[in-house]
Amino acid sequence: MIVAALSLAIWLYLLFGRGWFWLMREAPCETNGAEKSTGVVRVAAVIPARNEAAVVGRAIASLAGQDYGGPFHTVLVDDGSTDGTAEAARAAAGRMGRSGDLTVVQAAPLAPGWSGKLWAVAEGVRQAQEFQPEFVLLTDADIVHPPDDLRQLAARAAAGFDLVSYMARLQCRTLAERALIPAFVFFFFMLYPPAWIADRRRAVAGAAGGCMLIRAEMLERIGGIAAIRGELIDDCALARAVKRAGGRVWLGLSGGTESVREYASFGEVGRMISRTAFAQLRHSAWLLAGTVAGLAVTYLAPPVAAVSGGTAAAALGSAAWLAMTAAYWPAVRYYRQPWFWAPLLPLAAAFYLGATVHSAVAYWRGKGGAWKGRAQDRRQK
Repeated sequence: MIVAALSLAIWLYLLFGRGWFWLMREAPCETNGAEKSTGVVRVAAVIPARNEAAVVGRAIASLAGQDYGGPFHTVLVDDGSTDGTAEAARAAAGRMGRSGDLTVVQAAPLAPGWSGKLWAVAEGVRQAQEFQPEFVLLTDADIVHPPDDLRQLAARAAAGFDLVSYMARLQCRTLAERALIPAFVFFFFMLYPPAWIADRRRAVAGAAGGCMLIRAEMLERIGGIAAIRGELIDDCALARAVKRAGGRVWLGLSGGTESVREYASFGEVGRMISRTAFAQLRHSAWLLAGTVAGLAVTYLAPPVAAVSGGTAAAALGSAAWLAMTAAYWPAVRYYRQPWFWAPLLPLAAAFYLGATVHSAVAYWRGKGGAWKGRAQDRRQK
């Protein structure tokens, strides 16, 4: 009964005491007229790409189709691709009649101490300096932007933010995606409540790496991409660096900004989670143990108590499970999924728990952080 009561207390806190993260609402762009002055802001987009020929064309075409009124240039960094990524990007820009607005560069060999993605991003930012941008859009090769994306991002930045970021809508079509992707966004916002991120008084800082617009002056102030060169969770590391430097950060949902990367199987989603989960826990066995215990009490104990506990425990467990379902329902609805996924959040949490443990084991075996053929999160021997 004590565990069930603790579970209920946790869910009451999450519902009412953590910045209303679970509402999953797209915030209107309230700029107080700042959007009228953003047309002359120079922006350079930087896209790191490694074997992304299947998706990069759509990303480049979406950037070429922006209805942004100011100077805008895109730099794609081909990070050792073997599948024709660069050719696909050039072809997409050509079809849009915007070949002159795209620069493709080949990344230099990976330097020690850098993650592969951030090395490519740094190469792209260096190239983008020739364009003298006032803002840099850091985006991924699988992100498709609606025509007004850049204009809206620039307007938000003009309202007083140094880093603005959209959580892109991830694909949610396969069984694995339907079961796990809404939970991924739900868990992310639980860790990084957008209202707390935007609050200068709070230290919480987070961003979504698929779509981040950062003020070039701020990027230089924090020491450039080199300041976070070894980070696997690079988006949140960048947000922390900006906030620590006195900058303002904003994160929100954008249903029109979409990832076109598909996760066809539970194994693919599991690898995506496992790649960074133990890094999030700072490679601490103690934090791992605490996380496993916390997930068990928060997500697994309520249905167990509701089904097999005594009268009081069952009542408390049922109440906690109901609160959990209510909190998760907006995420399920945001992803246009049937209602019955909402009470199944404990199963998704169990999967994430397993992926987190796998992440730790992979790290201890020297195979952590695997992405595009690189193991980037290894225990030093």
